[in-house]
Amino acid sequence: METNKERVYVFDTTLRDGEQSPGCSLNQREKLAVAHQLARLGVDIMEAGFPISSPGDFDSVRRISEEVGARPNAPTIAGLSRAREKDITVCADAVRAATKPRIHTFIATSAIHMEHKLKMTPEQVVRQSVEMVTLAKSFVDDVEFSLEDAGRTDWTFMVEIVEATIAAGATTINIPDTVGYCQPAQFAAQIRHLRENCPNIAEAIIAVHCHNDLGLAVANTLAAVEEGARQVECTVNGIGERAGNASLEEIVMNLKTRPDYFKVDTQIRTEELYRTSRLICDLTGSPVQPNKAIVGANAFAHEAGIHQDGVLKHSATYEIMTPESVGWTGEGLILGKHSGRHAFRKRVESLGYELAPEEIDSAFDRFKILCDKKKEVFEEDLIALVDDIFFKSVATWELAYLAVNSGTDAIPTATVKLRRGDEEIAEAAQGDGPVDAAFKAIERAIGEDVELHDYRLESVTGGRDALGRVMVALTRAGSTHQVKGRAVHTDVVTASALAYITAMNHLQVQEGLAEAREGETAGV
Repeated sequence: METNKERVYVFDTTLRDGEQSPGCSLNQREKLAVAHQLARLGVDIMEAGFPISSPGDFDSVRRISEEVGARPNAPTIAGLSRAREKDITVCADAVRAATKPRIHTFIATSAIHMEHKLKMTPEQVVRQSVEMVTLAKSFVDDVEFSLEDAGRTDWTFMVEIVEATIAAGATTINIPDTVGYCQPAQFAAQIRHLRENCPNIAEAIIAVHCHNDLGLAVANTLAAVEEGARQVECTVNGIGERAGNASLEEIVMNLKTRPDYFKVDTQIRTEELYRTSRLICDLTGSPVQPNKAIVGANAFAHEAGIHQDGVLKHSATYEIMTPESVGWTGEGLILGKHSGRHAFRKRVESLGYELAPEEIDSAFDRFKILCDKKKEVFEEDLIALVDDIFFKSVATWELAYLAVNSGTDAIPTATVKLRRGDEEIAEAAQGDGPVDAAFKAIERAIGEDVELHDYRLESVTGGRDALGRVMVALTRAGSTHQVKGRAVHTDVVTASALAYITAMNHLQVQEGLAEAREGETAGV
């Protein structure tokens, strides 16, 4: 790394803003897995959640602070809070175990927000901001202050409130384009205006947090970096509310691929980008489109003959970065049926998983079964298999037997036998197809009235013997608390049934624990 490059700090908000994306909610173990992976990726700051929003969110931020934030060389762990006393005290409690805790507090500063949402005058907003930054500073040294809807905020007022909050102790000032309204040249000019007109701006780091409503989140972020912003706020795969946030992998690889232009660098381990992206896809059930930059399936594919010829002669003719630089190495063959348990455990650990001994045993047994069914086992197969075990809920019901009958002239029928401890229940049902019939039979056996909101099936690798990966999302009838189930199997109907049972288990375990978010949704 060249020593004359300035450092850009990467602030990842996948676990806060990203999780606010519809259908992307995660349970606590999933959040911890993401947090560990983000630490491996090398993010500087990890926004772990919005502690005041619910007891569950508070506990997740607390555990991430304890288990990830307290490790050697851990990233800063941030919690979000509105500029309110209770929010800040709860946030301080949630992040206090971290070696480097941060309180990130915000208030709306655009005229439309102050008048219609806050019903406060600009003077009141400045006064409250200063009071709350001062309060946050009494708990932690590292305080970030965000001007919600800064992209539509009067620039003179922006300078006024930034100067006041820096004087009160803010160490990072965030300028969010909350509604994705800004254009790159305009946003760059706004950052330049702040840097040139705020007397004490050198005492804080300028951050930006851009939304993608007009598809310009990454472009606006990079424009701000050109003008001196040195913290970029982003999410893996660009997930987030509405059209999402600035994509972490796109920002990072722009800076890495064009150091001649930006003359800045990050500490991100780019070889972890693909794995991090895939983990978020698996956990949220939101895959990236094939032509997604950096991590899409087609990002390094070359269809045109001219392109193929050029790449074969010299990769740099059409590849401005290598697949290996972002951690994508294709479907590499892994251990085989004669591999031992020790070698298997080492390979699982090399992929970043921290499994309990009983989980290793279960994964190894399933791996051996898979080796008997598939001629070739790829790394993606292993990852899918381990994910299926790692993120499974506490087993309440298990699938003991499944048989389906379906065809062009047959009425699809499924028979299932479920086991819970010593109890066994068998049921049968007809449906529109074998999967629908299996779902209805499972519902009858468990006695739950549920609504299916999402069903996704994808092939883990290529070939006729590929594992099928299924994700389902459902709620109990009349409820808004959504749960997900995932499973992999070489038989897609079996994978579907296993995923459905896993979701049912989640529903029974978590029912009654879901907490409604208090107050407004975090809008930075």
